[in-house]
Amino acid sequence: MGGGEIRENLQWVRERISRAAVRSGRRPEEIRLVAVTKTVDPQRVAQAAEAGVEIFGENYVQEARAKKEALGRTACWHMIGHLQSNKARIAVDLFDAVETVDREKVLLELDRHARQVEKVLSILIQVNLSGEPTKSGAERGRALELIQRAAACANLRCQGLMTIPPFYDEPEKARPFFAALRELRDGLRPLVPSGVGLDALSMGMSGDFEVAIEEGATHVRIGTAIFGKRG
Repeated sequence: MGGGEIRENLQWVRERISRAAVRSGRRPEEIRLVAVTKTVDPQRVAQAAEAGVEIFGENYVQEARAKKEALGRTACWHMIGHLQSNKARIAVDLFDAVETVDREKVLLELDRHARQVEKVLSILIQVNLSGEPTKSGAERGRALELIQRAAACANLRCQGLMTIPPFYDEPEKARPFFAALRELRDGLRPLVPSGVGLDALSMGMSGDFEVAIEEGATHVRIGTAIFGKRG
């Protein structure tokens, strides 16, 4: 896939984002596109950047380094894959935000390494709303505890929640999980420490992002619809 096709795909995705936002009474600029670069080579990532992508999401820290070096410091990078605590130092070095914080050990390691390099790292708390054992994420009942713990960390900024619903062929089947994350966020807002905004809801991928936007997504993580199916 060349740069022209990536540009066309991006235009199509942005149009769908805009329509979904308008349908739900929102402004299109409220939704941030996170282009997922899992298995995408650095050249195609650079083409997406040239087409206007500002945020890239990577699942693996080892893949992120080469892609980030290819782009320089012109883009924002989000960690969107499961993060092991022993990779926290590398994650702090490579990423502007980690969307997949799901346990205290990872949270504390990120804060420790961010403090060492005098960096403030944005994080999201990943919540497993489906209960699937194959999916990462904190249990719904532990989200407040993790947010409170993050608020006590000087070098972390908890900005919201993230979830991955079960895979469905029909996007509408994912809607209850997106609605549940928004409802959880709204219920937590009065309980979290002062200064924690919880404005971000990262949810929705290539197959269901329009439904996610209708349910309040602020960040949608889209790979296949931009870069094509993975080989």
